[in-house]
Amino acid sequence: MGTTAALTAPSATAAGTADGPGYAFDDNARSVPAATSEAGAALLEPGRTYRSTLPAGAEAHYRLVLDADSNTYVSVTAVPAPDAEVTAVEGIKVTVRDAEGSTCSSDSTTFGAGRSPHPVAAWGAREAGGSRCQDAGTYYVVVERAGTRDSVSGDWDLELAAVEEPDLTEPAATKAPQSWNSATPEPPADEPVGRSGGAGFSTAAAVRQGVWGTDIQPGQTLFYEVPVDWGQQLYATAELGRADEGAGYVVGALDLSLYNPVRGPVEDAGVGYDGKPRSAALDPLPPVAHVNRHSFTRRVAGMRFAGSYYLVVHLSADVAEEFGEGPFGLTLRVAVTGTPQEGPDYAGQPVPEDLFEVAGGAPGGGPGGSGPGGAAGGDTAMTALAVGGIGAGTVILVGLGVWTAAARRRGGLVR
Repeated sequence: MGTTAALTAPSATAAGTADGPGYAFDDNARSVPAATSEAGAALLEPGRTYRSTLPAGAEAHYRLVLDADSNTYVSVTAVPAPDAEVTAVEGIKVTVRDAEGSTCSSDSTTFGAGRSPHPVAAWGAREAGGSRCQDAGTYYVVVERAGTRDSVSGDWDLELAAVEEPDLTEPAATKAPQSWNSATPEPPADEPVGRSGGAGFSTAAAVRQGVWGTDIQPGQTLFYEVPVDWGQQLYATAELGRADEGAGYVVGALDLSLYNPVRGPVEDAGVGYDGKPRSAALDPLPPVAHVNRHSFTRRVAGMRFAGSYYLVVHLSADVAEEFGEGPFGLTLRVAVTGTPQEGPDYAGQPVPEDLFEVAGGAPGGGPGGSGPGGAAGGDTAMTALAVGGIGAGTVILVGLGVWTAAARRRGGLVR
């Protein structure tokens, strides 16, 4: 039998101390051990969420039992302690392998230029219809730290979510779109509607198109979910208000990340902060389409499902050193454009069944109005917004005499 990492009984909220707020784990998550090898790896079942621990310098192994026809995805959220020391290139890596050790997919996400510890997620997949990993049977999910094995940031809590997507009734297109409407809508003039963010994926605050406002503290991460149907495009920007005190500059202070309905990373944007209003905007994204999965670009391939997309906003803990504990004003601007279209003709139901649904729609498509658990005030009519593009990877931003490198390195889902 393989050695497993020892676990203590977790609470619903963990990795939170006096140094910062904690992450809200799914109340229904099951605790499973992190095996150091394939022997003794705990079974992950689609439709369930799990909690575990990733020790420093070690791998964590988990097991899947899959059929030959469905696509299975496993998202892993890493939650370091708020006072952990992390580097820009450090993060989480998720690999799916078959029983013979061949790699089916690999993905990684890092903490980025802000070097601020906060929840980050990466995903792994076994996709049917490819040239490898096509047999029914046992597969393994391997979780490790990206960037370094000599981490000094201690053990990390993990939240793992496994889901299943059925095959299509008939073969579909296999060439991803080469272009789409990248024009941005006009900005709204509306006042923000108050909407506090959640502290984790399972408690994400539901919002729709509109302008939303709240407060955020240094070191805090806020989660929002937005329903996006087949054929629709999502635009989002996060704006940080003026500081009441202090002076200086914080690299990578504000980070805006987008995750798809299975918690797979899609795109992110970051910006430094000098005490004046600053904003981070996602690059234009393609309309949601099943065929997007065939792209080699992460922000295209990730837009492959209808359902609730997650906007995750993090404010670096270093902001407190230069500008005080706050709180700081945060405005989230969201636009969803395009007419909902019929989705793919699935041969069965996803697991969980409502995974790709938006209110009024079904997994296979059809018009929808909002995601599960629509936000209060979500029906407020608001015009769309304009967002400026911030490229992925390392981008040089020039604004009001301030130069900053927003470096957020994310790998794509390698198949």
